[in-house]
Amino acid sequence: MYYWIPITIVFIVSLSVTAIILIIGLTVYFKKRLEHKQIMAAIEKGTPLSELRPPKSKLTGPVWIKYLTFGIALIIITVGLSLVGPARGPVGPIGLITWIFLGVGVAWLIRGLLYRKYSAYGGQIQYPNKDDKVENKEQENS
Repeated sequence: MYYWIPITIVFIVSLSVTAIILIIGLTVYFKKRLEHKQIMAAIEKGTPLSELRPPKSKLTGPVWIKYLTFGIALIIITVGLSLVGPARGPVGPIGLITWIFLGVGVAWLIRGLLYRKYSAYGGQIQYPNKDDKVENKEQENS
């Protein structure tokens, strides 16, 4: 009797997601198009491009903090969704969304921890020097 209700809900959600993606895509496209027009106008006038755009700063802080924060936030959202009545069961759309948020949150959390561990020296992985181990052993024996 009410078999059309889930189909309608899926249609509305799909249409909403499509509209959001379309709006974001068009916004990015028009922003890049405007930026391209500005660059072309600057080239025609002979203005150096360095005056048009300031160089990007690489000192925005450690990236791993952003990854950890986002992962922890998604895990907190997962806990909130799991406490909601319909999400308590393993089936259903809210239960599926809860599992997706949990997986993405744990992935971002692990990513943040790995970035913290391996990018402590300017974003490059630093391997221990083999000679340090030899020197340390020689100092311990002395």
